[in-house]
Amino acid sequence: MAEIDRKEAERHRAKMEKRKAVQDAEVASKTIEKGLLIVNTGPGKGKSTAAFGLALRMLGHGRRVGVVQFVKGAWHTGEKDAFAVFGDRIEWHAMGEGFTWETQDKARDIAAAERAWAKARELMADPSIGLVILDELNIALRYDYLDLAEVVAALQARREDLHVVVTGRNAKPQLIEAADLVTEMALVKHHFAAGVKAQKGIEF
Repeated sequence: MAEIDRKEAERHRAKMEKRKAVQDAEVASKTIEKGLLIVNTGPGKGKSTAAFGLALRMLGHGRRVGVVQFVKGAWHTGEKDAFAVFGDRIEWHAMGEGFTWETQDKARDIAAAERAWAKARELMADPSIGLVILDELNIALRYDYLDLAEVVAALQARREDLHVVVTGRNAKPQLIEAADLVTEMALVKHHFAAGVKAQKGIEF
């Protein structure tokens, strides 16, 4: 380990004390507590994964979680099995039938999206649930399977303490505008482009 002389150590301590004072003041200035509308979008991998990380955090604090999957549902996922150990503390509804190019039936896709949205509304109305994840809702909105204005209005009208996470590529501008937190996952490099198939524990 490199030797640090006394003057360098004192400079570092003084610098960190100033930084801490600024950070403490910034944190103290934030006094609002509310349910957040969070959007995970973009072409990069990890949108749903990040949402499920929040679910785990919420469960760790003793709150119940609801999940509605708008596209996924036609295949088995490890996260569904993992969250099953929490019993009735999580409600999981995989209501999709696959991507639109798999079903090739628009009327069927719309009907599935409408059923999933009805379930989402039901979960959002349940006062025992602290977080609702609407996985791949952005896909349903992108293809106009649901009325965008109606969805955004319902999300904005959610109860004050409810957190909602919406995932999927190509989030609509109206949804982004309504959200409290928006993260865009950037694609820098993906193993799929190198011929690596979807694998257990990574993609599902």
